[in-house]
Amino acid sequence: MEYKDYYKILGVDRGATDAEIKKAYRKKARKYHPDVSKEANAEERFKEANEAYEVLGDKEKRSQYDTLGANWKNGQQFNPPPGWDGGFDFSQFGGNHGGSGGFSDFFESMFGGMGAGGAGAGFNQQQRRKPPAETMILRVDLEDIFSGGKKKVRLPNGSTIEVKIPKGFEEGKKIRLSGKGRNGADIHLQIRINKHPHYRREGKDIYLDLPIAPWEAALGTNITIDTLAGKLKLKVPKDSASGKKMRLKGRGLPGSPVGDQYVVLQIVTPPADTDDKKAFYQEMEKKFDWSPR
Repeated sequence: MEYKDYYKILGVDRGATDAEIKKAYRKKARKYHPDVSKEANAEERFKEANEAYEVLGDKEKRSQYDTLGANWKNGQQFNPPPGWDGGFDFSQFGGNHGGSGGFSDFFESMFGGMGAGGAGAGFNQQQRRKPPAETMILRVDLEDIFSGGKKKVRLPNGSTIEVKIPKGFEEGKKIRLSGKGRNGADIHLQIRINKHPHYRREGKDIYLDLPIAPWEAALGTNITIDTLAGKLKLKVPKDSASGKKMRLKGRGLPGSPVGDQYVVLQIVTPPADTDDKKAFYQEMEKKFDWSPR
C-alpha cells in the first residue's frame, strides 16, 4: 500500500494553518473538477484533493495523520504498525469500515473505522454529491442581445467575473457557470432584457414609434432613424396615416429566423398657441372638404 502525502497533494507545508489548507483545497478543486477541467487525469486529482482535505481539514484526523511523522514520502510503501490506532478511539464514531467511499487503501487503513459517522464525513459526502444549481437573474440591454457582449456578474462568494452574452440569446434562457456557486454548485444565469427607452420588443421583432408632422405625412419625406445596427434613412411615402407600420426586414434581433424592425408612424400636430396659428388652422378647415371620422 502506498503512503499518501496529503500535504504534498494540496501543495502546503506541514505547518499550514486551517485557512491555508482550505484555500489550497479550493484551488485544487476548481482546477480539477471533472465538469470543467481539461486535464487528462482531472477526476483522479480531484479525488486525491478531496481525500487530502477530508484528513487535513479535520483536526482529529490531521492529528492522527501527523503522528506518522514527516519522514514518509508520497508513493512510498506503507504498512501501519500492528494494532495501529495512533492512540485514537475510532469506536466513538460508529459506522462501518467501508463508510468513507471512494478513498484510497491508505485512507481506509487509517480512517476506515470512522466511516460515515466520522468527523469530516458529512463534508466529504457533500463534495461527492454536487449541490443543486443556484439561479441568478442577469439583466442585459437590447444592444447586448443584438451585438453580443460581456457583462460583469457578482457571484455569491463576493467575487466578480465577466460573462459572455451570445448574439441573439433569448430572454428566459440560462447561461451555465459551472462550479461558481456556493460549495462548488453550478450557477444558472437567467437572462432578463431591460426595458429600452426607444424600442419595444416582441419576440425578435423591434418596434420604434416615429413622430412625424402632418405635412410630412401628407407630402412624404426622408427621415434619418435609429436602428440597433446604426442610423438609417427612411422614406416616408406621401399620404401616410398615423399608425402605419413600415417594415425594415432583418433589422431586428439575430436568430433563426432573424427578427425585423417596424417603424410605427405617429402624426403629431403642432399647437395653435398664437393668433396666427389659430387663423392658419381655421383656414385649413375651410379649404379641406374632409373629416377624419
